[in-house]
Amino acid sequence: MTVKTLIVGPLLTNCYLVVSRREPRSRTFGSLRGELLIIDPGGSRDEILKELAKIKGKVKYIINTHGHPDHVLANQEIKKETGAEIMIHQAEKSFIDFEPDKLLKDGDEIKIGDSILEVLHTPGHTKGSICLLGQDFIFTGDTLFKDGYGRTDLPGGSQEEMEESLGKLKKILKPGIMVYPGHGEIFKIDS
Repeated sequence: MTVKTLIVGPLLTNCYLVVSRREPRSRTFGSLRGELLIIDPGGSRDEILKELAKIKGKVKYIINTHGHPDHVLANQEIKKETGAEIMIHQAEKSFIDFEPDKLLKDGDEIKIGDSILEVLHTPGHTKGSICLLGQDFIFTGDTLFKDGYGRTDLPGGSQEEMEESLGKLKKILKPGIMVYPGHGEIFKIDS
């Protein structure tokens, strides 16, 4: 699995282009072949499409870690260009102004190429915040950052739920796991 990070929109959201190769082709990102998913296309449609054009593969999914505009803004335009399915947690349904193709729940598995991502429901930032857990990596949206976690004072947020979600992640995240947050630096769990 290869991950390309694009920083998009005015709130500098980390949008991830994730490629799961079916067969080795080349070490350069632009020459990969396989299936793709996009996590949190929160703006900069043209930049995202330009990067996708460099990759030889099919975009299967657009996954939103939650429904805030800085994570979903380019959903519809990217879907129109790629035909990808939009996915978001079912608890976000009443907070969003678009129609997703699939509503996710805790424990769902998303297959991309030869990889599987497990959906972890981690409310606190919003009611339907999720993380996506792979074999040795995790996409955490606004649940977990290198030096903290997402706000809990916005509609749908809860400090109590955030603390429970962080406790859940603490049990799962082992040393060596790469963390891809919704904003800020990518980091590795040390201990």
